[in-house]
Amino acid sequence: MSRTRSRAVVLDQACVAAVDLARRAVEENVKPEQVGEHLGVEGEGDRVVTHYFACLDPAYRGWRWAVTVARASRARNVTVSEVVLLPGTGALMPPQWVPWSERLRPGDLGVGDLLPTSDDDDRLAPGFTETDDETDHQMIFEYGLGRARVLSPIGRDRAVRRWHSGESGPHTPLAHAAPAQCSTCGFYWPLAGALRTGFGVCANEYAPDDGRVVAADHGCGAHSEAAVLPHQVEPASPILDDLSYDTAENPESGPELAGSVDETASEPLGHS
Repeated sequence: MSRTRSRAVVLDQACVAAVDLARRAVEENVKPEQVGEHLGVEGEGDRVVTHYFACLDPAYRGWRWAVTVARASRARNVTVSEVVLLPGTGALMPPQWVPWSERLRPGDLGVGDLLPTSDDDDRLAPGFTETDDETDHQMIFEYGLGRARVLSPIGRDRAVRRWHSGESGPHTPLAHAAPAQCSTCGFYWPLAGALRTGFGVCANEYAPDDGRVVAADHGCGAHSEAAVLPHQVEPASPILDDLSYDTAENPESGPELAGSVDETASEPLGHS
């Protein structure tokens, strides 16, 4: 059984000693005050060594300058191969790049934006896999009238979990305060197909979820069978009798007799 042995890199002493050459190579590209102390060397190959210097630029804390120097075979002079800035331990690094299609969130798409779906999108399945008890979708697809791809079981399950756990599901304060569930509401329009038993569309223009998919066990205060508030009767204005008066005690003249304001003193009838 053969074993592969890695040969240790022997540091070329002329390249190791070229610290000043490496520093000058960095200072030619940046300000000298941005180049810090020498951090060490690392062998890259035969007569190839990389020198590391601390980077003092406040924007690149934790980074280091790497200067690779080399010496040709049987040559005395050491030359600079490349100068780069590399992250060190504790360096501030950007987050891992994520494709735009994976960074997209609901509501990000605007007018004119396009979001192509890949050929291997597991949320979709070939159109001929769609079946229905009333229509032969296979025949429709063969005639070129069907959809090229339809929702796959994976895509359907993701939608079910997303809708049921979202704002249109049963676990919201609006649903908890509702008088009844959407499944018993007259404005609830069930979806067709496999999702019919669990989801529908709200058709109540006064409901907060009008025109949206809602779970059957969702609910709101605009339920069609909500209790009718009792008729509020406007209280009648009080009737004040201002044509009569009561007896009142007068501490100076004594009690007065009650009478009516429309009473007049009767005159004796005269005889003609």
